[in-house]
Amino acid sequence: MKSYLAAAIQMTSQPDLEKNLVQAEELIDLAVRQGAELVGLPENFPFLGLEEDKIAQAEAIAQASEKFLKTMAQRYQVTILGGGFPVPVGDGKVYNTALLIDHNGKELARYEKVHLFDVNVPDGNTYRESNTVMAGLKLPPVYHSQTLGTVGLSVCYDVRFPELYRHLAHQGADIMFVPAAFTAYTGKDHWQVLLQARAIENTCYVIAPAQTGRHYATRQTHGHAMIIDPWGTILADAGDQPGIAIAEINPTRLEQVRRQMPSLQHRVFV
Repeated sequence: MKSYLAAAIQMTSQPDLEKNLVQAEELIDLAVRQGAELVGLPENFPFLGLEEDKIAQAEAIAQASEKFLKTMAQRYQVTILGGGFPVPVGDGKVYNTALLIDHNGKELARYEKVHLFDVNVPDGNTYRESNTVMAGLKLPPVYHSQTLGTVGLSVCYDVRFPELYRHLAHQGADIMFVPAAFTAYTGKDHWQVLLQARAIENTCYVIAPAQTGRHYATRQTHGHAMIIDPWGTILADAGDQPGIAIAEINPTRLEQVRRQMPSLQHRVFV
């Protein structure tokens, strides 16, 4: 593993596949021009609209998203995480799928979100992800890269389930992706502290691409795409507008923190 720059992209995706992919490419281009070698896109990056519209267009969104990720990775010669897009599984449902693609356009890892957001938020909004999404059945994968380190995948609501990240750490993860479309209401209180907790307890870098702003009707997201180091320090925060958070992933810093705080070696229950 070497030192390199990673970028967490922040978008305001709409119910418009083509416009979203244009926005995503502009932000990938910005990240690469600033030197990023590992780039993450947020959950719902290609489409964020009503659930019935998502299901009606799911096949087209899935095909376009996978093609887009492979094209971008090859064009810009970077490794890209597509942080969540619908992949049809039949019976009117989809997997919420995250895909990691290398600079040759090769699929490195695929994860189907296991924790579904079925929540009555205190602001009056109700979310039932399970109405249209089928929960994945497998723990998230890690990908071992000699140059980028060991990268673990997760998606949004997963961040509230620390056992998932402990699994990633047990598999050797140095970097954990948490692409999200966190609600504005919960995000203001929980987003940052949950990300820092996952980084601190696993002494890992956390890269958290995010959605921000208003997408349709009452759907509003928190923003603040972040990169956090293994000590829990926020290295970059994209604020509340579309853009990028970019920071260095440094193996020396990772080793230093793990030497100073060897908590992973002190686990009693594995």
